[in-house]
Amino acid sequence: MGPVDLAAIEAERERLREVYLAPERPASSARGVHHVALLSSDVERTVRFYQGVLEFPLTEMIENRDYKGSTHFFFDLGNGNLLAFFDFPGLDLGPYAEVLGGLHHLAISVDPTTWQRLRGRLADAGVDYQEESGTSIYFRDPDGARVELLAEQLGEMYGKSVR
Repeated sequence: MGPVDLAAIEAERERLREVYLAPERPASSARGVHHVALLSSDVERTVRFYQGVLEFPLTEMIENRDYKGSTHFFFDLGNGNLLAFFDFPGLDLGPYAEVLGGLHHLAISVDPTTWQRLRGRLADAGVDYQEESGTSIYFRDPDGARVELLAEQLGEMYGKSVR
């Protein structure tokens, strides 16, 4: 892979903004994210991590309608947003991998006080994390998915509205 032409990338980004970023945007056809679903290799370990360490309450556990014996379970992320998981007993899904079209990371907004507390809880639980800009903590969940706790308001990035 050769050197990256940053000027060309910025020029293309600006072109795309001009073509697609409408000054007066129509309302979205969507009502919001119902849930984001990830995979779990161990239901109890996942519950202990997301509810026990990150303080996201478990809201429900049901059988996955698409795969008998699989558990579909949900955590409350606030504002009506849910984080869901599936386990697939008997299937060898292999380890987590970041691939094109796959999950890069899941960014979850928390207030600054909660951010400080959860950073401590991650450290107490022995979870390796990377802190960026005093507002982001990146870490991996027990199955390797990358998660970010972000001390920014919903719809903001670097203090700027991205809605």
